[in-house]
Amino acid sequence: MDPHALTLTNLRFSTTCSTKFPRDHKHTHTPNPRKFNVQASKGSSKPVSDGLQKDPKKDLSRMLRTDAAIKGITRKANSRKYTQLWPKPVLEALDEAIRENHWETALKIFGLLRKQHWYDARCQTYTKLLMMLGKCRQPEQASLLFEIMLSEGLRPTVDVYTALLSAYGKSGFLDKALSTLDDMKLVSECTPDIYTYSILINCCTKFYRFDLIGRILAEMSYLGIECSIVTYNTIIDGYGKAEMFELMENTLMDMIESGSYLPDVFTLNTFVGAYGNSGQIKKMEKWYDEFQLMGIRPDIKTFNILIKSYGKAGMYEKMRSVMDYMEKRFFSPTIVTFNTVIEVFGKAGNIEKMDEYFRKMKHQGMKPNPITYCSLVRAYGKAGLITKVDSILRQVKNSDVIPDTPFFNCIISAYGQAGDVTKMSELFLEMKERECKPDNITFATMIQAYNGQGMTEAAENIANKMIASKKITGTRLISG
Repeated sequence: MDPHALTLTNLRFSTTCSTKFPRDHKHTHTPNPRKFNVQASKGSSKPVSDGLQKDPKKDLSRMLRTDAAIKGITRKANSRKYTQLWPKPVLEALDEAIRENHWETALKIFGLLRKQHWYDARCQTYTKLLMMLGKCRQPEQASLLFEIMLSEGLRPTVDVYTALLSAYGKSGFLDKALSTLDDMKLVSECTPDIYTYSILINCCTKFYRFDLIGRILAEMSYLGIECSIVTYNTIIDGYGKAEMFELMENTLMDMIESGSYLPDVFTLNTFVGAYGNSGQIKKMEKWYDEFQLMGIRPDIKTFNILIKSYGKAGMYEKMRSVMDYMEKRFFSPTIVTFNTVIEVFGKAGNIEKMDEYFRKMKHQGMKPNPITYCSLVRAYGKAGLITKVDSILRQVKNSDVIPDTPFFNCIISAYGQAGDVTKMSELFLEMKERECKPDNITFATMIQAYNGQGMTEAAENIANKMIASKKITGTRLISG
């Protein structure tokens, strides 16, 4: 796979942070930029030999100490009295929260960071926070964070603006994203680049605003910015998901005729996935062969897409033949492969085959993940096999799998459909204990189950909790 294809949703980070300017925002002088990394690390002047063996006990001890320090900082983030903390644990806790996309915790820790006597505002920190808020669909918090950054006297860089644009765009606030793009053009040394435009195009395709793509491409051309392979693949992927196949194929032709970039395995997977997902199996197979003639070889993702497409179409023999081909060509099935097969047979109601592949998965030493368990629970729930749902719940509790919101939604739904509202309520409380936030699906599932049992008061109580949770989500977690 061309490495460029991996940058579809990544931002290009500048190695320098932006610099402060007077609070009246008059950009009269730019000091020398400085480097900064949010993740604190312990430097060492001693050379490291590849032949040295690490002591696993020391590594485990260090990990446990770090984890304890991070948890300690997270607890202190809720207090206003800590202003003399050591930098390393605070920065590590912030980095961990950002990496795990725990946006509320990250903003609280960032608020704690800003209270420290050694705090120095850095643009790279804001960039990482804005990127996280974009992934978590929190455009309002991103807007507040940007305001705070300006109040601290920082001048936004291309990366900051791109991250803010992404935060708006990923939540469907495309007008604000375009407005941010216009703001970038007014700031010196902050001209939008190919990464900025690729992200904007990606957001447009995800919300089916294909009417904006022509305008964006025209603006890029005016500024002398050529489409990259990421740009082409983003547009092709968008048209494919929207089942706008003629435009998808036309964009591929434009890509080839440009002479600058050729299709890669990402392009192949997009075409195979688009036609396969829409049930056009012959078209899928035709384009698979076309890309082979172009010299583009399939990867494990290609085979997973083929398996899912054949399974969805009920073509189980062809699905089996793909798996046989993978085995002959030494493509080891991944957890995605097994999850796909388990999901296919589960949706088809073929519990026996689903269980067979689940056992095979475990025999090959592959650990099931929440997606695996979701597929199993859905299938068992639909088939009325509530005892098997009980078994899955026990397996999850006895494993190192961390249940997420979609898993809880599946299992709550299964017990709700079975009329076991007591178990359903227990699981809802367990979500809270595990700090796993219920979403609209959780609440809707429980309300439907309670109403189905004639428990209107309980249904109203859950509806009130849903309203309350939305109010909490909208609160301001950081202040200027």
